[in-house]
Amino acid sequence: MTAPASHADRDLAYFGVPWEEAYGYAQAVRKGNMLFISGQLSHAEDGTFIAPAELDEAGRIVDASNTGEQMRATYVNAQRILAKFGATLADVVEETIYAIDMDAAFAAAGPVRKAAYGTERPAVASTIAGTTRLVIPHQLIEISMLAIVAD
Repeated sequence: MTAPASHADRDLAYFGVPWEEAYGYAQAVRKGNMLFISGQLSHAEDGTFIAPAELDEAGRIVDASNTGEQMRATYVNAQRILAKFGATLADVVEETIYAIDMDAAFAAAGPVRKAAYGTERPAVASTIAGTTRLVIPHQLIEISMLAIVAD
């Protein structure tokens, strides 16, 4: 992962994965004490995907059983990007979970979120929303966040 970069009045962080360049975005933007985390995915540090969903010949997801595993890996990536700014999941005040399969995501979200945040009642506003597709076809989950960090 590349170190945070500076851009005028904000600091930026990247993982160095190909889709950052292709789409043109930062994984995180810090402005003042606010840290905006782009939608995180379930990939390893080298950019390979963890627990990709099985696709049919038309590129549609046919099995969402990897949702929990993808969600766990996504929180790990969120922790990695937060750490670049000296922050942790304890600094997150809001998250949005985008899910391809709502039933699978809702079943996984409770245990996975509680483990990631280290508490039975994470102190974070959370929205889970269903979507028909994410930009990477075999992704089942994407999570964006807002954190408040020390100045």
